[in-house]
Parts: sequence; structure tokens; C-alpha cells
Amino acid sequence: MNGEPDIVKNFLLKTIQIQGREKRIDRFKLGEGAMPASFKVIHDPIKETDSINADFGESAIGRVAPVDSGFWWIILLRAYTKSTGDTSLAETSECQKGMRLILSLCLSEGFDTFPTLLCADGCSMVDRRMGVYGYPIEIQALFFMALRSAMSMLKHDAEGKEFMERIVKRLHALSFHMRSYFWLDFQQLNDIYRYKTEEYSHTAVNKFNVIPDSIPEWVFDFMPLRGGYFIGNVSPARMDFRWFALGNCVAILASLATPEQSASIMDLIEERWEELVGEMPVKICHPAIESHEWRIVTGCDPKNTRWSYHNGGSWPVLLWLLTAACIKTGRPQIARRAIDLAEARLLKDGWPEYYDGKSGRFIGKQARKFQTWSIAGYLVAKMLLEDPSHLGMISLEEDKQTKPVIKRSYSWT
Repeated sequence: MNGEPDIVKNFLLKTIQIQGREKRIDRFKLGEGAMPASFKVIHDPIKETDSINADFGESAIGRVAPVDSGFWWIILLRAYTKSTGDTSLAETSECQKGMRLILSLCLSEGFDTFPTLLCADGCSMVDRRMGVYGYPIEIQALFFMALRSAMSMLKHDAEGKEFMERIVKRLHALSFHMRSYFWLDFQQLNDIYRYKTEEYSHTAVNKFNVIPDSIPEWVFDFMPLRGGYFIGNVSPARMDFRWFALGNCVAILASLATPEQSASIMDLIEERWEELVGEMPVKICHPAIESHEWRIVTGCDPKNTRWSYHNGGSWPVLLWLLTAACIKTGRPQIARRAIDLAEARLLKDGWPEYYDGKSGRFIGKQARKFQTWSIAGYLVAKMLLEDPSHLGMISLEEDKQTKPVIKRSYSWT
């Protein structure tokens, strides 16, 4: 966006070189396509050389390998290509091989009966135990976006075509699954509330055998008549009804959400502004888990106490994703309102990493100051509003092949 594509190009090339290293945690070797969660630049003052020390999860809390970083790499490669018009980088053997290795990891066959990607807790931005194991919305949305981005950059050679065929099949199944089973609005909530259980065979309506009594009380008050969202997780006998901002914003940008669903997500943000934005954009998830549930789900994590950090904290970095989603859905006024809130506090508070409290009023108890991504999130949001043409870098239009969405028929007696 700032006319400095060489920085992005160098970053993409350097990180794909890191991917080629052998990755071990204790005596176990990680998949060849895994990308690092982060890396440090180590300077040797004697030799006057720099080297890179990458973390593939072996240094992370809980020793969890990142699932999202490979997807973000593919998304960034497409952003570079789209912005510069330079297809030569994506066409290099290093980038083609890098994409194929990432895709091989997530398209490998196993025991899954769903097209969604099975993940451990702590494998993404929410990198601590927060009950997001299974099929978290953030990973599914990024997975969908990365698959679509890779489709536009893979070469049409023998290897590339094979992956394209697998991607097309997965996208078709994934879009149907997400739009059908992860989507929640007032009508769908009412249907789940009335579900019968213990249904067998392919005629089952309650396919995941979700027990209606497991629906948390808060969601009945939270769900407006106008609006909807992709819930946090769906797996056998379990639905995580929490709202996660990143997953829903990426779903809009990737066109995983249909235009109607995208509009409903924006309606929800407007209807539940106090809960989802509050005094500092943007709430990473809602609501917070607390008391006995917090002890069980987080393992008494002292950093993820209620309305703090990943547990309902407010993260200024998410401002750019909200802004991009607002622009795509034709609601720039929502983004302006959020940016105005952020501008009133961020500079004065020293650009904190995150904010705490039900409305995001307080600087986070362990928040780092002058956090790079808090500053970058704000700058990207401002630049997107000033020149919405930048949106094309990180937005994908609806794919007609994945357009059909399940149509629910309701009979009233």
C-alpha cells in the first residue's frame, strides 16, 4: 500500500527459505510445509553477520505449531502479485514449491468426515488454551482464502493442475459445510433449540447430535432478529457459539460468506456494537469465559482471565480487518466510527497491544506498549478508507462455482 513492494518480496522469499529447514520438536519431525510462527534476527558482532532463528512451535507456549502462518503467507503472496502486477515472484520454483508444500499439509487425506481442518488449541492468533480445538472459524476462513489465493497463482503444469483439482473439490465441500453448519442467525438458533437428538441415518436433521440444552443462555439474548455470524466451532455434539472477529471478517473478505451473510454480519456488529466494539475496537471474541468454565477451558490461565487478552480482550490490530470488511460490504461508516474510537485513545495510551474490560476501556494488564501490529492495523485501516482501491489486494470476489448455499425450507403447522 505504501509503494515499497521490495520489502514484501524479500520477506516472502526469506520466509519460504526458512520453510525448507528441518523442523523438530523433541524427537518428532514436523511436516515439510510448516511455516514458522515467528523468527528472530540474530546479529553476530564479531563476524558482523545476521542469521535467522525461526520458531515452528518448539518455543511457543504449549509447543503448538502454527496452522495460520502458511495460509497468511499464501494470502500475502497474492496481495503482492495483485498490487504490483508482477507474477514472476509467484511463478518462481521456490514459491511454487512452497505453496504446494503448504497445500500438501492441509489437503492430506485422513480420518476426517468434514472438509474443515482439524486443529489443536493455540494454533493461531489465539495461541493459548482457549477451547478453540477442533474446527475453529479463524482457521477455516483463512484455509478457504488461502485455497482460493493459491488457485490464482499455481502454474498450469502437471503438479499445479493436480493441486488445482484437489482445491476445487475442497472449496466446494468447504463452502457448503461452513455456510450450512457454522452459520447462525435467529431462525437457525430457533431451529437448533427445537432439535431432536439421537437421530440416525442420512435423514438426520441434527447431523452433529447437538443437545439443545447445551446452548448457552447468553446467546438467546445476544442474537438479534436482524443479523447473523459464523460461530466459533462445530464438531460432534459440540457447537461453540462464541463470536470471533477475525474469522468472520476474513470470511467476508474471502467470500466464504455469501453477500447476504456478509450483510448480516455487518448488521450484527451494528446491533451489538457495545458488546463487539465497545470503547476500543475490536473485541477478539465475545463473550468472555469465566468462573468454573474459565478454570476448565483455559486451565486457570492467568493471562486469559475474563475480558482480557484472548478471552474477550480488545485488539486494535483487528481494526484493519473490520475496515476492509466494512468497505467490501458498502458500510464504510461503521469503519469510520471504529477508527474514531481508536484515534481518541491509541496515541495517548502509547499504542498498547490490547485492552481489557467488558467494553475495552482499560489498557491490558500485560499489554506491550508501542506494539508494531497495533500501529500497523491502524495505518492500514486509515489507508483503506482513504483509497478503497487497495481492498483488491486482500479481498476475493464471490466464486460462482461455490455460490450455491443450502436453502432451508420451513414448514409451519
